[in-house]
Amino acid sequence: MAIYFAPLPPPLPGSFSLPRIPQFDRQVQPSGLSGLVVWRIENFKPVPVATSSHGKFYMGDSYIILKTTALKNGSFRHDIHYWLGKDTSQDEAVTAAILTVELDAALGGRAVQYRELQGNETERFLSYFRPCIMPQPGGVASGFNHVEVNDQEHVTRLYVCRGKHVVHVKEVPFTRSSLNHEDIFILDTKSKIFQFNGSNSCIQERAKALQVVQYIKDTFHEGKCEVAGVEDGKLMADAEAGEFWALFGGFAPLPRKTPSEDKEDREIAIKLICINQGKLEQIIFESLARELLEPNKCYLLDCGAEMYVWMGRSTSLQERKGASNAAEKLLIDDSRAKSHVIKVIEGFETVMFKSKFIEWPPTPDLKLSSEDGRGKVAALLKSQGLDVKGLMKATPVKEEPQPYIDCTGHLQVWRVNGNGKTLLSAADQSKFYTGDCYIFQYTYTGDDKEECLIGTWFGKRSVEVERVSAMSLASKMVHAAKFQAVQARLYEGKEPIQFFVIFQSLQVFKGGLSSGYKNFVVENDIVDDTYSEGGIALFRIQGSGSENMQALQVDTLASSLNSSYCYILHNGNTVFTWTGNATTSLDHDLVERQLDVIKPDLPSRSQKEGRETDQFWELLGGKSKYPNQKVGRENESDPHLFSCIISKGNIKVKEIHNFTQDDLMTEDVFILDCLSDIFVWVGQEVDAKVKSQAMNIGEKFLVHDFLMEKLSRETPIFTVSEGSEPHFFTRFFNWDCTKSLMHGSSYQRKFAVLKDGAPPSLEKPKRRTPAFTGRSSGQDKSQRSRSMSTSPDRPRVRGRSPAFNILTSAFENTSKSNTRNLSTPPPAVRKLFPKSGGPEHSRVSPKKSAITFEGPLKSTIPKSVKVSHEPEKAMQGEGAAGCANENEQEDDEGRTIYPYERLTTTAEDPAPDIDLTKREAYLSSAEFNDKFNMTRAAFYKLPKWKQNKLKSGVQLF
Repeated sequence: MAIYFAPLPPPLPGSFSLPRIPQFDRQVQPSGLSGLVVWRIENFKPVPVATSSHGKFYMGDSYIILKTTALKNGSFRHDIHYWLGKDTSQDEAVTAAILTVELDAALGGRAVQYRELQGNETERFLSYFRPCIMPQPGGVASGFNHVEVNDQEHVTRLYVCRGKHVVHVKEVPFTRSSLNHEDIFILDTKSKIFQFNGSNSCIQERAKALQVVQYIKDTFHEGKCEVAGVEDGKLMADAEAGEFWALFGGFAPLPRKTPSEDKEDREIAIKLICINQGKLEQIIFESLARELLEPNKCYLLDCGAEMYVWMGRSTSLQERKGASNAAEKLLIDDSRAKSHVIKVIEGFETVMFKSKFIEWPPTPDLKLSSEDGRGKVAALLKSQGLDVKGLMKATPVKEEPQPYIDCTGHLQVWRVNGNGKTLLSAADQSKFYTGDCYIFQYTYTGDDKEECLIGTWFGKRSVEVERVSAMSLASKMVHAAKFQAVQARLYEGKEPIQFFVIFQSLQVFKGGLSSGYKNFVVENDIVDDTYSEGGIALFRIQGSGSENMQALQVDTLASSLNSSYCYILHNGNTVFTWTGNATTSLDHDLVERQLDVIKPDLPSRSQKEGRETDQFWELLGGKSKYPNQKVGRENESDPHLFSCIISKGNIKVKEIHNFTQDDLMTEDVFILDCLSDIFVWVGQEVDAKVKSQAMNIGEKFLVHDFLMEKLSRETPIFTVSEGSEPHFFTRFFNWDCTKSLMHGSSYQRKFAVLKDGAPPSLEKPKRRTPAFTGRSSGQDKSQRSRSMSTSPDRPRVRGRSPAFNILTSAFENTSKSNTRNLSTPPPAVRKLFPKSGGPEHSRVSPKKSAITFEGPLKSTIPKSVKVSHEPEKAMQGEGAAGCANENEQEDDEGRTIYPYERLTTTAEDPAPDIDLTKREAYLSSAEFNDKFNMTRAAFYKLPKWKQNKLKSGVQLF
């Protein structure tokens, strides 16, 4: 059923009433409100494009694209793009610009509008149509016909690809002079697709270009053609390099790309231009301030590469159209047709626009609330006769956030004392003091291996010297685990849900027990208010159940009470419980459970709000006003992914729109910002020095606050290493763990998968074990620059390379119709996902295995062994041990052995460089049998939970 963008929602305060816009017609169902809608301009009217044709553009046409995103707060975000093909008429282009303004009006005047020129599209736009768009010749205007490439006889085409995160693809002349050393090129022939990697191109761009190769293969060849990679400057290395150069008439040195070939953004001073009754008036300013923008006018903010059109909320539709036309005309007159035009409405400015000003004051939230937004959209749908029952429901009650972590693992906690740490007993490890710092290590069962979380917790009154010491000690623990543990930095009052479910029942007392806090109190002559069981104390009880409850000591004053909580008040052996009027039966259960911890075996006197005794108020110093709303916590917002570049201690970030797991490149560092917490993801191929700075990168991100969302400096930070991603991180992606288990550069991984012709198998993949595998951390240079090897079946002529043979055969062929050697056998590519992990499959020199995958390991190498090229017997994994005969005599030859006393969790002289999750693997066979009363083979046949239980009993877990 057709739905028009009418009737319009009521205008927001201070704005003119916008007219009905009947131009836009789209097919939509209530469940499809969030998504992509595309129109093509035909005879100056918008005509819907079928979903199956989204991403297909014609050079002679203009298009309007509406991207609607449902946000977590219940409102909708609208982004409108108008795309102009290089052969579109000026009239069509103007029509698209005007209709974009009208569409925004139909949506209530809250969309951001973008002008997109063919070949110069924004990354946000290209992210809708991954991996790329490849405009085709043709158009609806007179003199143009839409041409389907697949309907024609195949024509060899050459494309240049640019971009690390999204790919700009442009067809260039099929000549050798089009090639250069800086870019990646794709040569699409009838039976084979070549990717040529310029010697100065980066790995990430090469990997992204491979996605374009896959797209061409599937779209224009129905998946039936060969794929080859050619490295710039490696002519004599590969047979297919000769085949590639033969298509260009032979090899010759490539020209250097001149600077004029690249788009250069001219650095110009920012200009602010007011549009007053159709006239442009430049505003002179010393500093660009928000106060310069008046709500009843439109402005142009010329930043060189971008031209912003700012439209006040009190402007009319005609004024907004005029501002749009003025921006277009200004760029044409200045010969800057490639500059991006971005139009924003007052109150809905983008972060980039706000960042141009010296300061952007907080603005009232003009977005529709969840209920209002749903109601107005439902009214629009109902007017078209559609069922809106699901949309008319009231806003659901906010649910408790999910932890996405197993809460039955093993926990160890240390209190920081000066420059050292003290291990706490099991009875004390959930009792924290607000003047202290703590380090915790939590090991739990993940999908197919044991996960580890190492974190620091800073009390509100902890001293800086111990905070620094805590971070240093925790970082050393993460480094000892080869960066395969997740690290967390947490502040009191800002803890994430994962922290609470790990500790389950947590008590936070006033004062501190550490040496740093005690010294601070003495040096500053401060009263030490450290909690005393025999003194007076008031605790607020909170949580969501027995697996997540906290007792937080607060000031012993009536103003500390809150009607939404229960409290425990004690003075020596006199104990009261206080129940607020807004509490639930769950809250009442939690206060009883916390009584068993704080004041066990003592009777308590119940006090209900409004019926307290005089003794109760006396202990609190008399009655006083207190709040009745729950203490607010930062809610998780829609996630934003940023790539990071670290240069000379500074951090530069770039947002990746509509991100997927494939955007996480193994050579880079990324930050996932969820407002309530941030994650710093570090790829396997990142330099070790940068890996050690991951937490500092997260802290710098909080300081810069790139999204201008007023991030707290105390926001939780998690650092995550590739291959060790926890579920509470992967839930933001459509995650395929096999991708993070591969080794090699991002280009090598994608090329190997592309050559195999299918994605990795998803049959219960095994995640990497924390044990170091002995894989060389440095990438072999010869392997890095070479994407394939010669076929072993091809005879080599003495003194001649495979490439030379191919070139020779190409030019000796007298048939002009066959200028390519099509008989080149496919290159030998090592299996990426071996079916067996036995020694016969794993005995490969690191220099020959640039791409590896760790699946179910038959054996793993201890962390102390780093350079052996052969599989070791050092640590028997479950697979190998499980295959052995239980009664067979075990052999310790070749195994790394340590005494039991050095392997325990409380060892004074712990064994160095071992896998902390498999301590038992370093026991001799005799000690193993003595401690576990069974052989190693029998032990590894047990369920994982039973193994852990037995290891805990002998202090090996």
